[in-house]
Amino acid sequence: MFSLEHLVDLPLVWYGLIIVAIFLYILLDGFDLGVGVLFPFAPSDPCRDRMMNSIAPFWDGNETWLILGGGGLFAAFPLAYAILMPALYIPVIIMLLGLIFRGVAFEFRFKASGRTRGVWDYAFHFGSLTAAFMQGVVIGAVVQGVAVDGRRFAGGAFDWLNAYSVMTGVALVFGYALLGATWLVMKTEAITQQWARKCAAYALGYVGLFLAIVSISMPVMNPGIRTLWWSLPNFFYLLPIPTASLVLIILIWRDLRTGREARPFLLSLGVFLTAYLGLGISLWPFAVPFAVTFRHAAAAPESQSLLLVGTVILLPLVLGYTAYCYYLFRGKASHEAAY
Repeated sequence: MFSLEHLVDLPLVWYGLIIVAIFLYILLDGFDLGVGVLFPFAPSDPCRDRMMNSIAPFWDGNETWLILGGGGLFAAFPLAYAILMPALYIPVIIMLLGLIFRGVAFEFRFKASGRTRGVWDYAFHFGSLTAAFMQGVVIGAVVQGVAVDGRRFAGGAFDWLNAYSVMTGVALVFGYALLGATWLVMKTEAITQQWARKCAAYALGYVGLFLAIVSISMPVMNPGIRTLWWSLPNFFYLLPIPTASLVLIILIWRDLRTGREARPFLLSLGVFLTAYLGLGISLWPFAVPFAVTFRHAAAAPESQSLLLVGTVILLPLVLGYTAYCYYLFRGKASHEAAY
């Protein structure tokens, strides 16, 4: 049987691939979910047309990374999938329904007119809001840990629903709103851009607040994380991560006030990167926090080898297509329908 286990560390490679896929999904689908969150608050219908046109070429392709992350977890770490999914069935299903509802609204809005268009505007908004909130809830539930008995989920159907997971859900909504607003600063102009700057500044304050809350609460809740971050010399090794987050937030605030267009969005991606790095370091090396490591959850080497061969072939194609799509549709979005 074909296997690459003697050439590469297959569990580590797949762990890295899934982490990267989830991060790319958060970044890429995050900004168009953020546009949906902000959608009904736009100053006018032409502004909403610009907002929709700014993400029209990208939104469905951005969800490719969610498929890679979820499918990769199922194929490469079946034990983790078998434990996490029963724990998170309800929020994951609600999230997927939100994404489906948003996709349908996206298609129908371009063909609707008059009062019917307003219905699809709100459908697009609430689908985006639901998906964003549930993704944050899932993150909060995973961060707190999952009840495991042997090789199965040992908790209840609503273990995921608590004050902390609701807080992380709200936090991610504001985070996506920041990405969406800075994306609109980069992709629009005139009144839409001015309004987006105000939205970005508003969301930025909440993002900074929630980052501080999560950064303090995770070590308080978990002794292992507390030892990792607050012990010496680890504290000094890891200090650059929260410091970088603070610097990036200050730079975004300054750029929003000085008229920069592209850099606020790029710096907002940096804020998400530092937060994701902090989360990844805190949860390492678990596939099911804080019960099953990625090595214990890994599939057979033969399965991971076969999957890796296909991924090595197809992943560069997906990355190349994505990059070309963003290059092709660069520049400002207009209010004219071009879907």
